[in-house]
Amino acid sequence: MSTLSFLIIFFSLLILLTVPTSATFPEFEPLLGWWTLLHRSIGISAMHMQLLYNDQVVIFDRTDFGPSNLTLPFDKCRPRYYQNGTVSRLDCTAHSVLYDVVSNTYRPLTVLTDTWCSSGSVDPNGRLVQTGGYARGERVIRTFSPCNNNELTCDWDELRTNLAARRWYASNHILPNGRVIVVGGRGSPNYEFYPSQVPRKYPLRFLSETWDGRNKENNLYPFLHLLPNNHLFIFANNRSIEFNYMTGTVVKEFPIMPSGDRRNYPSTGSSTLLPIIGENLEILVCGGAKPGSFDLANVEGVYVAASMTCGRMVITDPNPHWMMEEMPMSRVMPDMVMLPTGDILIINGAGNGTAGWENADNPVLNPVLYRVSAPDPTQRFIVLNPTKIPRLYHSSAILLSDGRVLVGGSNPHPTYNFTREAKFPTELSLETFHPPYLDPLFGRFRPSILAIETEGKVVNYGQMVAVNFVLGEYLPERGLAVTMILPPFTTHSFGMNQRLVILGAEGVIQLSEVAYKVTVRMPVNVNVALPGYYMLFVVHAGVPSHGVWVQLKPSVMQ
Repeated sequence: MSTLSFLIIFFSLLILLTVPTSATFPEFEPLLGWWTLLHRSIGISAMHMQLLYNDQVVIFDRTDFGPSNLTLPFDKCRPRYYQNGTVSRLDCTAHSVLYDVVSNTYRPLTVLTDTWCSSGSVDPNGRLVQTGGYARGERVIRTFSPCNNNELTCDWDELRTNLAARRWYASNHILPNGRVIVVGGRGSPNYEFYPSQVPRKYPLRFLSETWDGRNKENNLYPFLHLLPNNHLFIFANNRSIEFNYMTGTVVKEFPIMPSGDRRNYPSTGSSTLLPIIGENLEILVCGGAKPGSFDLANVEGVYVAASMTCGRMVITDPNPHWMMEEMPMSRVMPDMVMLPTGDILIINGAGNGTAGWENADNPVLNPVLYRVSAPDPTQRFIVLNPTKIPRLYHSSAILLSDGRVLVGGSNPHPTYNFTREAKFPTELSLETFHPPYLDPLFGRFRPSILAIETEGKVVNYGQMVAVNFVLGEYLPERGLAVTMILPPFTTHSFGMNQRLVILGAEGVIQLSEVAYKVTVRMPVNVNVALPGYYMLFVVHAGVPSHGVWVQLKPSVMQ
């Protein structure tokens, strides 16, 4: 690239960087992101993923896929069960791993009961609470507590307490009091809480109403989002409600999403909240499938084009309504990853078919950047550089604290299948996507956090907190913001608990030629920013820093 061309691109880019929490990039190759293959095989397929506060990722699939490509320690074998419950033989292979981001290494973990299509949340103390699954695992509660990076002792703990109902394809949400609500699942139109003195299920008629027998369910893995009034927003099929889970009553039914497309498993779309400023919450639902697509794919081998639409709605508005937008391509089974800038990465999935065994075709290899703050809806989507690896059913993606997106999985088969006859073999690889903001072109504008002026990186609700950072060149007219992201439990295209909060900045003070201090106020409403571990980022001119972990909690834990 000539010097003149570089300068033209560079200054064009600066002109477009106008929104402090939404990075805007012109469409030319150097700034459309890039991919890095981390491991050709981690031994298992990444069906479920959760990032923990020590920058380690718990990854697992299911225990009845057959032997994996990763051996357990010699004393960790487990019985392998047929679907009728009889024992076939011992399985001495792993179906879960712990991946360390910093060292790019992984080690096997021991999960005993079947975690197929299960759910999870991280409690305020950073412990993963993982619920349900299939067969002998459908009512099991498992926990995983992080340990120091130099320890090799932390592993799964399967509790003696069981869930009140089978939770296969259920969704979880962490609550302000630190408990977890578990909603739905196949054959379970109800919800329950963990922990609970006595496991008990509560009826949720909405799940019975949205079950679509003719078009194969379409209400599994319902989308859950907590509202500022401590009610739940629940989306299933193409309908949504505001639900008071404390009284078991529906407070409001929202308008049906236009277009007729179905959005939940097996017509799997995805959902996330948009960046939270104050107490107004806006939701985005993208992708899915046409009615009847599952049967056409599963029975007749006909793969219908997936949904091209997204619906966007301010769910805290007194008179909410859906605003519909079109993605650049059809997409079913997309993952929606909230980026530190407040933009959303739509990644993985297929252009035709639905979720389920062998039910999708036409892998969508290109991620799409959704620019939340772009005023013109037709200019919100940017198609980014493609991967070479199809990521279909049972793939997942999560944000890492360094700003990369970790991507793994894809096994559209009832067992591991590595044969040449398989059109889409089981994927055991792990790769990262580098969003455009990581391009070296932005190096001088990228903040680097030096310190957060609080004791032990614990922050309290309403607290004023100073963040010290260095920066090569400060462009005050391009904006500066501090954001906090609650990492989701991701499986089947839904990031459970995913939230990004934009903190109110009280001004920037220059400390030296390259050092600065910004003071921000932590959220006040525990329903808006749930207690727990967050990644905190400084975002300058649409370019984020490396995230720093902080624990948000009340000054006196309830």
